[in-house]
Amino acid sequence: MRASRLVGLSTVTASLAVAAARAPAQQAPRGLFQGETDVGQVTQRGSITYDTVRERYTIAGSGANMWSDRDDFHFVWRRIQGNFLLIARAQFDGPGVEPHRKLGWTVRADLATGAPHVTAAVHGDGLVALQFRRTAGGTTEEVRSPVAGPDVIQLERAGDSYTLSVGRFGDSLAPVRVANLPLGDQVYVGLFICAHNDTVVERATFRDVRITAPPPDGFVPYRDYIGSNLEILDVATGDRTIVYRAPESLQAPNWTKDGKALIYNSGGLLYRFDLADRRPVAVNTGFASSNNNDHVLSFDGRTLAISNHSAEDHNASIVYTVPVGGGTPRRVTKLGPSYLHGWSPDGKFLVYTGQRGGEFDIYRIPVDGGDETRLTSVPGLDDGPEYSPDGRDIYFNSVRSGTMQIWRMRADGSAPQQITSDQYNNWFPHVSPDGRWIVFLSFMKDVAPDDHPFYKQVYLRLMPTKGGPPRVVGYVYGGQGTINVPSWSPDSRRVAFVSNTDLRRVP
Repeated sequence: MRASRLVGLSTVTASLAVAAARAPAQQAPRGLFQGETDVGQVTQRGSITYDTVRERYTIAGSGANMWSDRDDFHFVWRRIQGNFLLIARAQFDGPGVEPHRKLGWTVRADLATGAPHVTAAVHGDGLVALQFRRTAGGTTEEVRSPVAGPDVIQLERAGDSYTLSVGRFGDSLAPVRVANLPLGDQVYVGLFICAHNDTVVERATFRDVRITAPPPDGFVPYRDYIGSNLEILDVATGDRTIVYRAPESLQAPNWTKDGKALIYNSGGLLYRFDLADRRPVAVNTGFASSNNNDHVLSFDGRTLAISNHSAEDHNASIVYTVPVGGGTPRRVTKLGPSYLHGWSPDGKFLVYTGQRGGEFDIYRIPVDGGDETRLTSVPGLDDGPEYSPDGRDIYFNSVRSGTMQIWRMRADGSAPQQITSDQYNNWFPHVSPDGRWIVFLSFMKDVAPDDHPFYKQVYLRLMPTKGGPPRVVGYVYGGQGTINVPSWSPDSRRVAFVSNTDLRRVP
């Protein structure tokens, strides 16, 4: 299981060529969307304004209603084939006129007023429903959500089934579903607003809008990969910015000490991504060209520790260090597999997950090499160790209580304490540089506790280091490679991570 962390490898030359060909993400005037239109009969023309800096859409529209056998509204759309996942944070601008004005996502067979459709509709009075019309000109049906007044709206298509999941930002999402709703393989997908009163124009703002294309049928994990978004999350507001997009797998971004760059893994190599010019450059790691996504910067920012799959050790992961600007790697661990995760603040030790005798435990080793010290000895997977900024504690994730939860222990391995206990499987705790916060990855219950696969719906969650309930700060399609390594900005305000989508289907 742990060996599956190794990214699909390519030659150094090919990887460099791919990286050089990448360009910063270019947004069209409508952002992700291809067109806009007033559907049905409206007397007040709708419009869209797209803020390219903040990646926000302001949509204005009129229309009498979206119900019964016809719909009248303003629609900002794109054409998509196959399965998809849509998510946005949305709110009306101002108090409005009608309590049943609507905003949300809609999926339509065509642009006719009576088209078959499925719609994630949030009403002005807080009512939420999954509304749908099975045949052209047919009657609208609905399934109501138990959640009122959400601002996070997600709509997923899986074949002819659709799932609406909603919640207030910070909360988990509650789903309702409809099945056996054939709309055709290629559909119109997009954001809408309906005033519920054709004499007025209502407005709504949509932020953190994502259209995700999941892997195709027949996808084989750890052999096949889809594209990646390199993103930055403001943990206070939840605002997300895509700084780079690539059709290959990018994984596990670190943030450099000076705040100017990210370091991520792709194709067995490491890349430095400059946040000013938004271009990646390969980091010279010499013979270590089969690196997995376990890499950590020293607290002083001068040295990079890596986990490389060594041919000399039967392709087991071995820990090395290399200057942050590149150079010849120096071996640290004698034994493998060893999956690196943390560096002590004083620069003296590395902590990692090692498989020894069939068990995965947490080990510590001097940064110059030598004998390793076993810090955990409970049966089951212990993983993701990372030091607190003061060096007193190590945070990690463990299945010792039955599900994967976040734990804390002293730096010498004593006094283990469980600090999350909920329905999710929680991985990779990362402590903010100011020591106040922990961000971590949460998988849903459909994922085995000891697994952390690619391409799942996951949460990025935040909690105080002193304790308290976690809250969601990122609703993400990702998983493996999203946030495996320490990725806080030096000012403790932002986190870098990777989300995934098939950019061949939704560029």
